[in-house]
Amino acid sequence: MNYSKINIITSAYSQPETSILIIYTGGTLGMVHDEKGALVPFDFSSILNHVPSLRRLELNLTVISFEEPIDSSNIGPDDWVKIGQIIFENYNDFHGFVVLHGTDTMAFTASALSFMLENLGKPVIFTGAQLPISSLRSDARENLITALEIASSKSGTQPLVPEVCIYFDYVLLRGNRSKKVQSLHFDAFESENYPVMAESGVVINYNTSAIYQIEDNKPLVLHSKFDRRVVILKLYPGITQEAVEAILHIEGLRGVVLETFGSGNAPTSEWFIGLVKEAVSKGIIILNVSQCPGGRVIQGRYDTSQQLNELGVIEGADLTLEAAITKLMMVLGEEDDVVEIKKRLIQPICGELTLN
Repeated sequence: MNYSKINIITSAYSQPETSILIIYTGGTLGMVHDEKGALVPFDFSSILNHVPSLRRLELNLTVISFEEPIDSSNIGPDDWVKIGQIIFENYNDFHGFVVLHGTDTMAFTASALSFMLENLGKPVIFTGAQLPISSLRSDARENLITALEIASSKSGTQPLVPEVCIYFDYVLLRGNRSKKVQSLHFDAFESENYPVMAESGVVINYNTSAIYQIEDNKPLVLHSKFDRRVVILKLYPGITQEAVEAILHIEGLRGVVLETFGSGNAPTSEWFIGLVKEAVSKGIIILNVSQCPGGRVIQGRYDTSQQLNELGVIEGADLTLEAAITKLMMVLGEEDDVVEIKKRLIQPICGELTLN
């Protein structure tokens, strides 16, 4: 893999006991203005010049930076695997990890990493910024400093937050429960169906009951197979037979995340039901999630979802779209048996959905 590795000396007088690996993939946080006023990635070896208060954290920091930082709109499964491999290869050398990532697809990447890192027992904290670190009013400094503090926090000898999370604008959210909801304000992320895991103010208040508890110390396992032969089909009033047909008849299609209305409702027109039935009969996996950011799918609650239930469409419970598509891609990458695929999709891997 092509990346550069930099050790950051935060203290000239002592060797900190806690080591954190920062992984910079790209995004607004790591941008500065060049002499022409254009935004360019900055050299992380000079991070203390931009955030001198990092010295007060008393942490041993190492930065791994993608050789070519990526706008998060261009990040996909290959990049998820790259991030996962970096964490896997460095897992035993660090107490925690902070991933700097563009905000646009951060929730997708955080969801994917949560599924990839089986038996994770250390913090993997995603963060970024709405304004570059060089901007006077940037949110980058607080997001970075607090993400590092959370990644290094312990309860006794154990990490306090041993899971994949997003820290942004004073709140810590479970990664696979998060969704970007703002492009103009600093409070860019929300988690409608799961409690905030921590809030940062004068102190960081942890909601320990919402944090995943490690049951045993099994070795970390990296899952790195993703099947991209999936689509998202978002329903809307007036959707045509031709549009649905074009999507469900894509050659080689294996999976569909069906974004339905309300608690999982869809049209009951004969042509729509017929196309769904045909797709399921061909072994295409259809996972039903709600377009609503809060609540859950309950197939059969209304007549408009009962037929989906009868056809074998999978009830996606309270999965976010981001968690649904990344989980579907990973499960399809590892399984061919339809029964096993359905079984894995409805069972939580790492807190991404709530069982009835």
